[in-house]
Amino acid sequence: MGDQEDILTMPHDRIEEIQLEGIKKTVVRCYENIPFYKRSFDEAGFDPYSVRDFDDLRKAPFVTKQDLRDAYPYGMLAVPMGDVKEIHMSSGTTGVATVGAYTQHDLEAWSDCFSRGVRYAGGGPDDVMQICYGYGLFTGGLGAHYGGLASGATVIPTSAGNTERQIRILREMGTTILACTPSYAMHIADTAISMGIDPAEEFHLKAGIHGAEAFSDNFRAELERKLDYKVLDVYGLTETMGPGVAVECLEQDGLHVAEDHFFCEIIDPATGEVLPDGEWGELVITTLDREASPVVRYRTRDITRILPGACACGRTHRRIDRLHGRTDDMLIIRGVNVFPSQIENVMETFDEVSSWYQIELTTKNYLDVVTLKAEVTPDFDFDSTGAIDQLQRQIQGALKTALSVGVKVRLVEPMSIPRSTGKAKRIVDRRGENL
Repeated sequence: MGDQEDILTMPHDRIEEIQLEGIKKTVVRCYENIPFYKRSFDEAGFDPYSVRDFDDLRKAPFVTKQDLRDAYPYGMLAVPMGDVKEIHMSSGTTGVATVGAYTQHDLEAWSDCFSRGVRYAGGGPDDVMQICYGYGLFTGGLGAHYGGLASGATVIPTSAGNTERQIRILREMGTTILACTPSYAMHIADTAISMGIDPAEEFHLKAGIHGAEAFSDNFRAELERKLDYKVLDVYGLTETMGPGVAVECLEQDGLHVAEDHFFCEIIDPATGEVLPDGEWGELVITTLDREASPVVRYRTRDITRILPGACACGRTHRRIDRLHGRTDDMLIIRGVNVFPSQIENVMETFDEVSSWYQIELTTKNYLDVVTLKAEVTPDFDFDSTGAIDQLQRQIQGALKTALSVGVKVRLVEPMSIPRSTGKAKRIVDRRGENL
């Protein structure tokens, strides 16, 4: 496809030509090779051979995670098993896992996509990239690994866990780019500080590529202060490829979609209607050149928007905003829709509260009760009962004003909420336990 920088800065009408050609090939590939799509397209009256423009794609039906689960394990393969070189799976913690299969071409495309993130971070052959995502069926570790190699960087595949060893490597081996979940990066920073190490002085980091979970601007600022580097968000999911579908650049003004590999739409999650750029809604992705596991109009359940205008970095691929939440993470409290990100936004206004929190859902008298458990900062006088009570009341009042619904607040000591080497567990659902 030519020089990488040419691809990233080409006129957008040329990108759209690539996308339309990819869409035409993908819908036919799916129709001819995957029974689910033949049945789904026929039932919807969608003719994959008649696609002429982007509006024609809107006639195609959506595909959901449940559709992929129902096809487990190999019902969504578009190539013979002999062409599959690698398989990854979602965690399957909330149901049957979804399977992502990769041909050699797919692996090369994945490497290309994540390597762009390394370059967005200013990385290349002179950099050392430490990867603390878990390796294995989860796409994070190997996706970052392939991308790091493709960028020319030296890769240290530490995987997740053994935090003190991670810290030793960060100090001694010249790591300049850190790839892991944002919550694990914070855990590394806090652990180092508790060991008497100043990461800003003793680490060599210039950037972190952190994904697999949403994080607030306040969380980002705290990470950047502790580790003295730039935090870049990365987006991806097993169902469409893995990390690298979109990555922030150093402008930190939205995530550049790899538009030569993916076509993105934003829809109203209630009606399915496509929304214009700038409006928040559910992200829908169609793969353009994936061979083994192509998807057409996959509903990600992630809430974002396509940012209008160009990025100051000069790259022309459109950007999505950082995730606002997920439709399946939305809490319905006394009939009011609430996203965890809205609670985070309120927390950010209180300097006495850190970025670590959990939202606990319980039931009392057959009504849902939401309790926000949040850590105070280390310099807050936790032993002062009056100060704690006052701060809890202030936060509860702010949440009531912002959300129009009551949320209980329980402040806890620093480092008392469990940390994880992977995704942070932000929502704990105990409804039904006390009925």
